[in-house]
Amino acid sequence: MKNTIGKAISLGLGLAIAGKEQVEKTVEELVKKGEVTKSESKELVEHLLRKGEEMKSQMEAIAREKVSGAFAEKGLATAEDIKRLEARIEALERKHADN
Repeated sequence: MKNTIGKAISLGLGLAIAGKEQVEKTVEELVKKGEVTKSESKELVEHLLRKGEEMKSQMEAIAREKVSGAFAEKGLATAEDIKRLEARIEALERKHADN
């Protein structure tokens, strides 16, 4: 299971990282081999780039979720927690200064 997930992640990130030029080069090789027609190639490139970006977005969301979960599990403060505490401290300091 882990191996399958790893392969899927690698494929998605590979497409996202490869960039347009690499995807176009790969599709052009498919055209040369006769596996894709020239008219299909543009649509395939766009499809692969779109899927790569979708996968990249999904992986980023999963990574954020996992990191947040790890922070929560370890009892670590997030940037949001720190900002909230800083605002609270500032409010208390203003209140104390007024007294």
